Amino acid sequence: MSPIEKPVAPAEAVKWRVPDLHPEGRKYVVIAGVVAFVAWVSLGWFVAWPLVGLTLWVALFFRDPVRVTPSGADLIVSPADGLISMIERVPVPRELAGPNALGDAPLIRVSVFMSVFDVHINRTPIAGTIKQVVYISGKFVNAELDKASEDNERQHLLVEGRPDANGHVRRIGFTQIAGLLARRIVPFVKPGDMVASGQRIGLIRFGSRVDVFLPDDCTCQVVLGQRSVAGETILGRVGGMTATGIAQ
Repeated sequence: MSPIEKPVAPAEAVKWRVPDLHPEGRKYVVIAGVVAFVAWVSLGWFVAWPLVGLTLWVALFFRDPVRVTPSGADLIVSPADGLISMIERVPVPRELAGPNALGDAPLIRVSVFMSVFDVHINRTPIAGTIKQVVYISGKFVNAELDKASEDNERQHLLVEGRPDANGHVRRIGFTQIAGLLARRIVPFVKPGDMVASGQRIGLIRFGSRVDVFLPDDCTCQVVLGQRSVAGETILGRVGGMTATGIAQ
């Protein structure tokens, strides 16, 4: 357990720290670093310094910061860092439809666009059990476009929460979508795995999007243009009022 994850005493402040490098990114940092070193030795510093900058950017891309997830059975947290780019009611993807998944009626879809400067570790919106992980190969058009939901390489996940006091089970579906520069969706979980809210479930390399489908008993707690933080920002809440906002 890292220091920031330990309980903090009442008089103790949490200090900022440099985020860890995720193991998935180590080989890319090494490759970029070796290329920069070879360029420096053979061609000189003037040619090598942009490659040094590229190495630092690759390390930044694969950063894996600690996140503090708000607890509550009525909360749905963001699975991704990025910009809330779309909020609309749409048909459920057929991979997530049906009586044992999200049903067949349209649901509110909240889309989070991740630029190449955002953290690309994705997290589960709720605690529960991974019921489905469905990978679909596809194109690599700009993830900001609506058609990316149907055309791009993507991975659908379904999480089934624990039964509440009334025995009701809530299911949340979300989709990782590869973007213009992304070339691989890397899963950390498989069907049957139990996950805590905000737990890391995978990453998408180099620019992408995540769509979250909110059940009808949940209200959206974010607005278009807002920035979300994976594992921390509350995207939806059971009941309550839908969030509104002002650009300023």
